[in-house]
Amino acid sequence: MKIMSRELRFSTRGEIDLVDITADVESFVRESGIKNGQALVFIPGATGAIVTIEHESGLLEDFKRVLKEVVPKSRGYLHDRIDNNAHSHLRATLLGPSLVLPVIDGRLVRGTWQQIFFVELDVRPRHRRVIVQVMGE
Repeated sequence: MKIMSRELRFSTRGEIDLVDITADVESFVRESGIKNGQALVFIPGATGAIVTIEHESGLLEDFKRVLKEVVPKSRGYLHDRIDNNAHSHLRATLLGPSLVLPVIDGRLVRGTWQQIFFVELDVRPRHRRVIVQVMGE
C-alpha cells in the first residue's frame, strides 16, 4: 500500500468563512498516482471543520444561517469564561474535523455538486492547514 500526504495552507477571514478546497484535493489525488484507495481530508484544530456541500451562494448562506441558529453565540457557555469562542468549538464538534472519500481509477469520487469545504468556525481570522492523505494502490 502506498501512502502520500500533503498539507494545504491558507488564511481565513474568521467566523464561518467557507473555503472551497475541492480542486486542491483532486489535484493531489491525481498527482499521488494512487489508482484505488481513499483520500482523508483532516483539519488539525478544534475550531475548524471539513464538510461537503454544493458550491451555490444561496445554499452557502443558508448553511451559515443554520449554524448560527443551531449553536448561537452568547448562550452562557461555560467555556466562554476562557476565550469567548465556545460556540466555535461546539459547531466544530457537530460538523467534524475530517472526511474520507473513495479514490477509484485515480479519481476522487464525489457527487456532481458535492464540493469539499473547510469551515472556519473561530471568531477571528486564522492561518490554517489541512492535511490530505491518499492511501491505496
